[in-house]
Amino acid sequence: MSMMQQPMLISSILEHAIVSHPNAEIVTRTVEGPIHRYTYAEAAKRSKQLANALGDKLGVKQGDRIATLAWNTSRHYELYFGVSGMGAITHTINPRLFPEQIAYIVGHAEDRYLFVDLTFLPLIEALKDKLPSLEGVVVLTDREHMPESDLELLCYEELIADCSETYEWPELDENAGAALCYTSGTTGNPKGVMYTHRSTVLHAMAACQNDALGIDVDSAILPVVPMFHVNAWGTPYAATMMGAKMIFPGAGMDGASIYELVESEKATQLLGVPTIWLGLLNYLDEVGKKLDTVHTVVVGGAAAPLSMVKAFQEKHDAFLLHAWGMTEMSPIGTVNSLTQKMREMPIEERYQHQLKQGRAVFGVEMKIIDDDGKALPHDGEAYGRLLVRGPWIVDEYYKNEDRSSFVDGWFDTGDVATIDSDNTMQIVDRAKDVIKSGGEWISSIELENQAVGHPDLSECCVIGVAHPKWDERPLLLAVRKEGTDPSPDSIREFLEDKVAKWWLPDAVVFVDELPHTATGKLLKIGLRKDYANYLTENGLA
Repeated sequence: MSMMQQPMLISSILEHAIVSHPNAEIVTRTVEGPIHRYTYAEAAKRSKQLANALGDKLGVKQGDRIATLAWNTSRHYELYFGVSGMGAITHTINPRLFPEQIAYIVGHAEDRYLFVDLTFLPLIEALKDKLPSLEGVVVLTDREHMPESDLELLCYEELIADCSETYEWPELDENAGAALCYTSGTTGNPKGVMYTHRSTVLHAMAACQNDALGIDVDSAILPVVPMFHVNAWGTPYAATMMGAKMIFPGAGMDGASIYELVESEKATQLLGVPTIWLGLLNYLDEVGKKLDTVHTVVVGGAAAPLSMVKAFQEKHDAFLLHAWGMTEMSPIGTVNSLTQKMREMPIEERYQHQLKQGRAVFGVEMKIIDDDGKALPHDGEAYGRLLVRGPWIVDEYYKNEDRSSFVDGWFDTGDVATIDSDNTMQIVDRAKDVIKSGGEWISSIELENQAVGHPDLSECCVIGVAHPKWDERPLLLAVRKEGTDPSPDSIREFLEDKVAKWWLPDAVVFVDELPHTATGKLLKIGLRKDYANYLTENGLA
């Protein structure tokens, strides 16, 4: 063998930052309120203090699971590197899950300690009798802000204060577990996905490619996507690897708070889900402000509507970059980055192209198959189940024997998609959400994206409901904007020139709100049950 064998470890990312980018900044809107600012070199010292505290004070050993219930902050960042670096596993928990799911996840992972932000402490106090694996709870604050509680709590700042800033990171197996995330569990209990050191480092390298997120030393990254949602899409690792400035919004997810950080810290790239960007755009419109420094807004978690693509480009000169992935994929699979071909398109054509989920980043392979498992052509027309494989894609669920999502070395995403000759992928629907009408497929996502463009609607959901002749037909559930009163017919008329005639929903039902999963996606299971026979019961079929 002619090449050195050097393990790919999360600790090596931080060590690289210390040497190459020691003075690059990490800025946080703290949970306590003030803005906190320090450098990668200072963050590394505190991460090493944490690693010493974990081993010497808490008795944490390699392979132990250490849970976090926290916002995007510098202390959470220290946990990312201190816990995984010393050989334990950083288990980020989504506080938006149902309390019963949080209790299940902590028990299933057998977490030994939980590090929690002040905001989420009441969640844990309510669950205290349902978390038998926990040996302690550490509050991510200083002594001054420690709350009164029935629980025996440790203070984070006191825990690490007297620990050495020197720590020799162990040379771990690069295939050892490093971080653990659970799916949002739309059906059944959430499933755990264990990321390794190797998969995490490779994913970070891929994310930094120009053809992916394009993070570099001159970037100022503001990840609004939570660190409890697939590791903030891997950005804390990627930004550290490149020495990019990192801006953490803490609990401030509203438009005003995000804009204030963008403006004061000169953010160049934002990352988050469509609902966050809708709030930001509405705020900017209300106050007449512009995003002067932002060149890219990355959107994932759900498809962005055309109106959002246009608003960022035409009002703020910012390119909306669709990215797609899953918890099972660490999460990045495809990115719709701006190419020369797109630059040469007429602008309206380019906007339509931006709605697609993009091309696979290096390392990820994709294919689409029919119901018989036969591979389908990449012609932009054929659509089938989307399968993926690669070095940061799950091979098995954590402590779970279910192999139904794994097909001959590929992972079945559960999505229905098309892939064109340029390897650009577009999600047509979730396999379970696609509407099968008269033997043909109708995309609920496409209908939703078109319907939400109506000026009087704030949110839409399309489900397939029973029809005696066509098997299923689309039903549109819509939330009206405050102060508006559109009719069902006006919604259907709005859609007439935007989708095929046979795609038009058979009925439009206005609702006050729509249910969502913990990660903000529409939760359609209950709606399908509640409205299953709506057409027949109302004489519409």
